[in-house]
Amino acid sequence: MKKFPNAFVILLGVILIAWIFTYLIPQGSYERILDEETGVTRVVNDSYQQINASSPSVLDLLVSIPQGISGRADLIILILLIGGCFYLIEKTEAFNQGLIRLVSSLKGKESLALILLALLFISGGATIGLQEEVVALTPILLLFGKSLGYNAFTMLFASYGSTVVGSSFGASNPFGVILAQKEAALPLLSGSSLRLIVLLTASIVWILYLLYYAKNNRIEKVKMTSQGTSFSQSSKIILLLLGITFSIVIFGIIQFEWGFSEMSGCFFALGIVCGLVAKMGWNKTGETYIAGMKEMVFAGIIIGLANSISILLTEGMIMDSIVYGLFGPLQNFSPAVSGVLMMVSHVFLHFPVPSYSGQAILTLPILVPLSDLIGLSRQICVLAYQYGAIMVDMIVPTNGALMAVIAIANIPYNKWFKFALKPTLLMLLIGALTIIFAVATGYN
Repeated sequence: MKKFPNAFVILLGVILIAWIFTYLIPQGSYERILDEETGVTRVVNDSYQQINASSPSVLDLLVSIPQGISGRADLIILILLIGGCFYLIEKTEAFNQGLIRLVSSLKGKESLALILLALLFISGGATIGLQEEVVALTPILLLFGKSLGYNAFTMLFASYGSTVVGSSFGASNPFGVILAQKEAALPLLSGSSLRLIVLLTASIVWILYLLYYAKNNRIEKVKMTSQGTSFSQSSKIILLLLGITFSIVIFGIIQFEWGFSEMSGCFFALGIVCGLVAKMGWNKTGETYIAGMKEMVFAGIIIGLANSISILLTEGMIMDSIVYGLFGPLQNFSPAVSGVLMMVSHVFLHFPVPSYSGQAILTLPILVPLSDLIGLSRQICVLAYQYGAIMVDMIVPTNGALMAVIAIANIPYNKWFKFALKPTLLMLLIGALTIIFAVATGYN
């Protein structure tokens, strides 16, 4: 059997298919207006019309590659700088010494370690929409997992997968539910009681599935090498600085709405300071940092390639046609069925629109009036978006963060898809049952 294509080849193939679709799918567009108060461009409901426009040329296809990469420059820079920072910290032996101490304290409590790790990442997804940041943490997580006897699938499930669950079912993800409620003209954080109950339920099911898989797929523990089993003074300072930096970044995101650039600056400073604390000197610190950045270049390119798909579909004037085709027929069904089908439609739309925040801005102005028409509350409309668009970040090959983490873990996409499909469908089932329950109880 031939080797399954890697993430780079898969995304190039999807980009080519997207370009071909611009010649096959009828072109159309919704009217858009600029909201002067917020500066956000909004879609006008019931304004879809088919149009005649030229499809992207071969040159446009090629140009979409650098455009996609440059369009995610802020995220790619974040990944490069965090990657360089963590690579440098790893070379100082601080991580090894810290992990040895941690693994020693968790001896016989490996399941507890897995539960705490999953809860940490679920919380990160639910509160700040953590996801892409996991890319740079992946090498360290894999090392930690091997020391506890867990394979790469288990560790990505517990980390990246848990952020997806938290982001999808959480009540305060700023890039998910809060953005969607804003688009739906709902009070921010309204309807949180049901969301929190469902988040708790989904988290329990997710962690139980994680423990079941981990128990049946243990690997031999890999003992970490280190110059000593006790902390050196410099290692203690480095790990303390790491904790302080994470606290500052999280506070900045929540309190000051920091973006990728502010986060990048903090981790860049952390890496340089840690190199000097470890007495590497300026030259070795710089060389080590650059070596770490090189390790993350592939992950950054993958994220850029995923962005090229949306560029082609938008410039080819078929993105709106896809939205119209997926969501238009929903008005022919009962509210409960429409709500579930709306979630399913979001699942399929997320393949060509890998940014779930972008999907909210694209679809909610269209779906909110449609929901009002068919008797579906706006809160349920937001639920359908949350569960459908965000949860399938576990499996869509157009999601740059997913393809980056499995590339770092050296997991072929076909094996990851086979592994992740069942738990993803299980979460979508919980989402569908929640929507039916919400319709039955008049959730608003």
